[in-house]
Amino acid sequence: MALWTYRRRFALDGKPCCVEIEAGVTRVRSRLIVAGRALAEDSTWVGGGEYRNHLLRAALPDGRALEVEAGPATWYTYGIVVRVDGRLLHESHPGRAIVWPAWATGGASAAGAQTPEAQAELAAAAREDAERWKRNKPSILTDIALGILFFAVAKFTGSLTTAALVGAGVGIALVVVQRFVRVDLLGGFALFGIAVLLLSAAFAWVFQDDWAVKMRSTIVGSLVALVMLSDGLLNGGRYFGGRIQRYMPMPIDPRRFTMGMGVLGLVMAVVNYAVATWTTGDVWLWYTTFGDTVLGILLVFGVMQYAQRRAGDPG
Repeated sequence: MALWTYRRRFALDGKPCCVEIEAGVTRVRSRLIVAGRALAEDSTWVGGGEYRNHLLRAALPDGRALEVEAGPATWYTYGIVVRVDGRLLHESHPGRAIVWPAWATGGASAAGAQTPEAQAELAAAAREDAERWKRNKPSILTDIALGILFFAVAKFTGSLTTAALVGAGVGIALVVVQRFVRVDLLGGFALFGIAVLLLSAAFAWVFQDDWAVKMRSTIVGSLVALVMLSDGLLNGGRYFGGRIQRYMPMPIDPRRFTMGMGVLGLVMAVVNYAVATWTTGDVWLWYTTFGDTVLGILLVFGVMQYAQRRAGDPG
């Protein structure tokens, strides 16, 4: 499943060309399209440790060789370099190297990555990451389903209070079901999602007010932010940052990570308050179901970039 598709366009002899780069959780696929025709394709299972650029090659009608290299241009986007008969034709990000960062390849050079030892390490990483995704997939789908359930009930009944109570009931049922099934339904963010639904239900039950339901993200975000900032300021981020870094794809500085996540929590809390206060209930419902997820993902990427260890950092 592709999370995002990047389209990098260029022209060749007056014909429109495009490289579509589909970035997914474990797979990245690139396609070269010239004048509406797909001429080449390449893909890698990056979630499994196969970190390399894609090479898309095609022979033009006049015999010239078209080659497109596709890969990361920055930490958040992909770029392309186009050559015809070895001569540069187009760069989507002029002056930037299209290359995977050192943390992804374990610091190995392109040549070093081809050694038997490096290939064995990549294969082991592929198996480990594939198994991790297999374990986490049910809980991720559960979390998505809970969000959609809240949205659907709120739209159907017109009541955020009812949606919170229904979501809490389903969450409790899932906790009971988890005791009888081996599949991990509540790992990762799913359990956090249920906790948020229970908090929303508690607010709705006590205050009998949709406004209380809207404020649960602001309250939770503020509390989490204060805890993260306290860990970063007083403990160097060793509690939260030290534990999360084992799951990160690159080495991070624990203090920078917890401080960044604290700021993220405050930003999310303020944005939720603003949307709840100055927009309609329908707009807030769309935001809390879809918008804050997208915003949160973008901000987390920013925190990861800020927290990434750099050359010369201590430890």
